[in-house]
Amino acid sequence: MTAETVAEYDVVLCVGDTTFLDYGSITVKKEGYGPIGKGGNGLILHSALAIEPEKGQSLGLLWQKLWNREPKQKLPKDETPTQKKQRQAAARKEARKRPFEQKESYRWVEALTTVENEVSKSTRVIHVFDREGDITEVFDKARQLQHTGVLVRAAHNRSLDQNSERLWSKLEAQSIGFEQEIKLPDTSKRSARKAKLAVRFCPVNLRTPYRFDNRDPLLVYAIYATEVDCPEGETPVEWMLLTTEVVADIQMASTILNWYSYRWQVEEYHKIFKSGCQVERYRLAADGMKTLIGFLSVIAVELLQLTYLHRTQPNADAIVILNPLELRILKAKSPKLPEILTVSWAVGAIARLGGYLEHRHKTPIGIQVL
Repeated sequence: MTAETVAEYDVVLCVGDTTFLDYGSITVKKEGYGPIGKGGNGLILHSALAIEPEKGQSLGLLWQKLWNREPKQKLPKDETPTQKKQRQAAARKEARKRPFEQKESYRWVEALTTVENEVSKSTRVIHVFDREGDITEVFDKARQLQHTGVLVRAAHNRSLDQNSERLWSKLEAQSIGFEQEIKLPDTSKRSARKAKLAVRFCPVNLRTPYRFDNRDPLLVYAIYATEVDCPEGETPVEWMLLTTEVVADIQMASTILNWYSYRWQVEEYHKIFKSGCQVERYRLAADGMKTLIGFLSVIAVELLQLTYLHRTQPNADAIVILNPLELRILKAKSPKLPEILTVSWAVGAIARLGGYLEHRHKTPIGIQVL
């Protein structure tokens, strides 16, 4: 369904991110779950969310991958520090020998290839990743695919093709091209605010590691944005963005910044998945849980679409988010109908069905209620 929707666009964004689902309190049905994070036990979910590039509205899921790690072997109780170092060195050596397709990091490349095959060839899909997706295989795969581009926040101060120059020093040497104001969403580490960014950009050639058969340098475009006049007590924004899209002028550099600012949508999606759908509160065997996650994934997408429209286009027609049958039911359940049935009215009406009492609570409508 999402692929059909995406086919209506010339360009669409596909923002990807990974989250851990913790089922550590399950003690009996542990088979099919695995270690996560620091001592947790559960599943790992990677989501690829389609985003409309002009206003940032989510269009649905283009791909998801769900897996569990194998339980770790119990460590020897009488292991000496020297034996521990030897065991860890051997494990690292063995990990380097594994084919890339068998590593967890392959999911970033797998998203590119899978979506390319699913989406209409008339649509160009730009994958947007945070720093975890900054791996050479991503850029290498993108240059092999005809209808796919990438936009990645750089994690490594990479060596460039000429004279081993480094990425950060190359961009810092560029003059400021323009300044742009962007909206930063609320996260666990910062409150929502507007940030003014000084922006530099230029093409760069990334050196290809020796493990690649094709050692030709990877031509990408770098956009370096640093915050100006950051509020006291806040961490200033610093984005080093790498993209396969041609950035020849200020207008395209500005577009790239806007595209990256929509990456938070996939984090919001995972937040809704956990808080609204409460995916981690279930106590099922792993096979049943994986099936349930498929249903909850769709519900979480629709909740994300609903809340984003409510925030950005509250006066849009309610038929945008409700099919005709849903609209008839909601009208029948609502005692008073406004002259125009808007998204704002629909969200309020749905919330009242969920127990939201507007005259008692001055707080915004929450995702759990919806």
